[in-house]
Amino acid sequence: MRWLLVLLGAAILAAVAAVIVVLPNDEPPKKTSQQAKATPTRTEPTPKVSEVTDRCGTFETKEKAPYAVTGYWITPKSNPCTWRHQMEDIHNLGGDTVIRIGYGLQFRTSDDEGRVQTKDGQLDPLYKDCVEDGRSCRDAAELDLQKANPKNRIARTYVYRTDESFGPGLFRCPQMERKITVGKRVYFRVLTPMDGSDDATCDFTKPKPYDLILVAGSDTDSLTQLLDLGEQFGVQVFPALPLAPRDPVTPTRANKKHIDTLRTLTRRILQDYGARFAGRTSLGGVYQPFEVQMADTLAGNPTLEVYAEQHQIVEQELGKPILISPYLDARKRVPFGQTPKQVAAAFVALAKTGVGIIAPQDSRGTGKVGLFWPDQRDTEVDERLRPVVGETTYGTAYHGSTRDYYREMSAARDQMLQAGFDVQLWANVEAFEPSGDRPCAPQGTRGQTDKKRLDQAVTMAGRYVQKIVSYMWSDFLTCGSPSLETQISQDWQRPIAVDAIRRSRDIQDGVEVRGYNLKDGTVTLQYGDELKELVISAVGWLDEDPLEDLPEGMQTAWVPFDWAQVPPDEWVKVGVKLPTGKATTEPLHVRIAA
Repeated sequence: MRWLLVLLGAAILAAVAAVIVVLPNDEPPKKTSQQAKATPTRTEPTPKVSEVTDRCGTFETKEKAPYAVTGYWITPKSNPCTWRHQMEDIHNLGGDTVIRIGYGLQFRTSDDEGRVQTKDGQLDPLYKDCVEDGRSCRDAAELDLQKANPKNRIARTYVYRTDESFGPGLFRCPQMERKITVGKRVYFRVLTPMDGSDDATCDFTKPKPYDLILVAGSDTDSLTQLLDLGEQFGVQVFPALPLAPRDPVTPTRANKKHIDTLRTLTRRILQDYGARFAGRTSLGGVYQPFEVQMADTLAGNPTLEVYAEQHQIVEQELGKPILISPYLDARKRVPFGQTPKQVAAAFVALAKTGVGIIAPQDSRGTGKVGLFWPDQRDTEVDERLRPVVGETTYGTAYHGSTRDYYREMSAARDQMLQAGFDVQLWANVEAFEPSGDRPCAPQGTRGQTDKKRLDQAVTMAGRYVQKIVSYMWSDFLTCGSPSLETQISQDWQRPIAVDAIRRSRDIQDGVEVRGYNLKDGTVTLQYGDELKELVISAVGWLDEDPLEDLPEGMQTAWVPFDWAQVPPDEWVKVGVKLPTGKATTEPLHVRIAA
């Protein structure tokens, strides 16, 4: 994975920002942020060996079919061999990053015996076996508190489930906090003042109301297993932070009543990570799974307070970045649809919380944004989008294309870099369709997509992002026949062009194309009835080393082309084809500004 050591300033992307404009001038020099980064270098981690053999089988650790998408979300699995198979399959396609789906902290009530109840007041089967000395874990904890002072009490009970296990770093006050083993189930008892102060003095003699956080965990730690696999396969892991309790009135927002307790749990978990995983190159950062919509009103959302507080804790305990993945909604026919400028304002608000990586969902999989060029606004939407926006045109359905949104967010990122905020912009391309005859996931209606559409999403992300990731591996890359994983492995060498600009070399006019798999390619330019084919190796040049701030595997090609022969305001379709016959499935649409 390519991790950035150097942050660029505003000038480069501003010079080439417009997707529909081919600019005549060279890009200005890149500027560098003076703020140090805590992220790993581009070459870390690397596979330990070329082959791994264990009880799960024999696994290759070399890339076989590297694709433009280099990171994937994965869901928890109980079988460690499943983890290993997933890691191998992801790395086969060039994946160097996995992001864990997480769990939420939940406020719960208890019955007269102190047993945890579900949200609807029933006995929660996950916590019913948590018993100490014949008492429920809640009552046992309160009894211990009252031994220190009879007026101590447990005011609120919270639960958090995970497939991880924790070390002693989770506990601040071992005389009151402990690991509880009941059969094959492991619980962790955490006690903290209600105000979130998490007093390090551990003085329980002064009467206080306390929060009990009861964690249902595992006897074996899945994160340790994942980090070990990450080091074997050269993959970085982003474990999920606890999800904030949701506002009961507005579930899309975090509940402010519980943020103090969330802060405590987050700090404890990260202190434990810091004690156990310091120096692990496979720990890339942490993922905050609470999603928000990118809107110009986002600055007032209490969820941003969660981001800011967790960022501060992560900086203190790990020195790693927080990754968030908000979503876009470009629909015109809903009151909450946002323009690209409004989304850019949201990016600024998110960056100000101190998060290190913002990976907006392209929202094509949910149908909330379309993939189209400016000259396609009057074109009928993809039929797979009709369940969401109906039978209409792109221009009627959406405020803009995915490309418009990433362009504006890229410009906003440049502004934040100049202001001293160390933030990356990733593209989270959704590897599914709004619906399908055979839903991929056990819950929901999302259906399988295909590589052609995924190539299109990569194209639309352009040169505006530093990395491309995808939601998600399981189950959307693995469902269907052939699966999307199989389609990528069979077609990974197909070129993908993501950007073209007018660029002269000396006195010669030309076009610069950036994209993937351009080697040995021919640049094609089509306008009106004209078709130009320019072999890169014969008339131009190719740079296979991507610039800093661009995704892994991106290349730059240049060929001579006289733009004066193109009629004014004429749209030119720019593509690349290889001697094998493989060609870009989504040509770039560009024109010279009048």
